[in-house]
Amino acid sequence: MFAIRQYEFGPAENLRYEEVPDPEPAQGQVRVTVAAAGVHLVDTTIRKGAFGPVDFPMTPGREVAGIVTALGDGVSPEWLGRRVVAHLGQANGGYAELAVAKVEALHAVPDDVSFEAAVAMIGTGRTVVGVLDAAKLTADDVVLVTSAAGGMGALFVQEARNVGARVVGLASGEKLDHVMNNGADAAIDYTRPGWADGLKDMTVVLDGVGGEVGETALKTLGVGGRQIIYGWASGTMTPISTAALFTNSLTATVALGPGLMRRGLRALEDESMAGLASGRFVPLVNPPFALKDAAKAHEALESRATVGKVVLKP
Repeated sequence: MFAIRQYEFGPAENLRYEEVPDPEPAQGQVRVTVAAAGVHLVDTTIRKGAFGPVDFPMTPGREVAGIVTALGDGVSPEWLGRRVVAHLGQANGGYAELAVAKVEALHAVPDDVSFEAAVAMIGTGRTVVGVLDAAKLTADDVVLVTSAAGGMGALFVQEARNVGARVVGLASGEKLDHVMNNGADAAIDYTRPGWADGLKDMTVVLDGVGGEVGETALKTLGVGGRQIIYGWASGTMTPISTAALFTNSLTATVALGPGLMRRGLRALEDESMAGLASGRFVPLVNPPFALKDAAKAHEALESRATVGKVVLKP
């Protein structure tokens, strides 16, 4: 099979497209012929060495969807030939034509759900569900979504509309059209100087960007508003002081880490996949990159040139 291999930490060009032996499923595992592999910002962090040690050489990729084509010992024959999606864990072989997954990680994918949509929801979607648990959106809310044209941001816009809230999305350039087409009440170009002028009395900020954007977004909150932090794509966390919170009796909540884990990852995945099947969530997916172009996918994601979930297709 062909797979992406990495031999040392560094830039995207370190991702090499190579022929390697087919993996064999071990006890309690299946082999999946990959139809779509998810690319996440965390993958770029792992690639650069900022997420902890890994064993080289490695094949990155934590999310795959496809067909089960081989079974390890102890796995029920009913899985053979099934359409599935799975989160593989940390940097665990997803950027490949074939991948192995633990049987307990599998979710069946209905025939009317695309592999691209499924892989968009298994990791990104479970995080979205966890963040929404913390946000507790209601019809009375006015929600500001940062990075509203991204894989997570697009789902936040949808959920805000699902509960009857008003929603403003931040994006840039042509991405603003995607935000409006996704149901936002307004879309604002956050790269424009003074983008927040006149924006006030937000009740919720969903902040995945951090830095100056997150800090400015905090200032748009009205009395009793809440900022839900789920990332810092800018490279720096949103600076928040007690004084800033005191001014309008604001609250700030970090939705990642232990808070995300309270329900358990499988429960979050179950809700995410059920939301996909029911139409509650309709993931925005960037036009897929070929597997051999994984480096280009990383570069595009890091430069914010993508819209929605980034996916590789073998």
